[in-house]
Amino acid sequence: MPTPADDCARSVLDAVPLVMREIRAEMRSHRGLDLSVPQFRALAFLRRRPAASLSDLAAHIGTSLPSMSKLVNGLVGRGLVERDTSAADRRRLTLRLTREGTSLLQAARAETQTHLSRSLGRLSPEEQAVVTRALGILSSLFGQEGRT
Repeated sequence: MPTPADDCARSVLDAVPLVMREIRAEMRSHRGLDLSVPQFRALAFLRRRPAASLSDLAAHIGTSLPSMSKLVNGLVGRGLVERDTSAADRRRLTLRLTREGTSLLQAARAETQTHLSRSLGRLSPEEQAVVTRALGILSSLFGQEGRT
């Protein structure tokens, strides 16, 4: 017999991919014609994880280090990403967004938020409050689990 947690997990598994598909499609529509999806995903990751290593980025994107190195070289060449020496270990290089990279992502995010706001505007204020509360709970739960 399914537990309430099983029902909740099933609902999350059903809903999250649909929401993410919508977010990804909208973000990609604002990424610029000359930026590949993996490049865009790399920029988004570096926004969330400043000072990430090439290995961190490759693991997130799901590609090899040589492929990621080539992708990052392209982003560095376009002025969207910079390589820095780690303050903790001078042998380790870290990656971070430049102002241009940050601006590109902020513009795409703002457009996506506007799009989502229009979609969510079809919900009643009560439903919007429920969604906001539920997502806050999930963020808190999974944000804590990600740090342990």
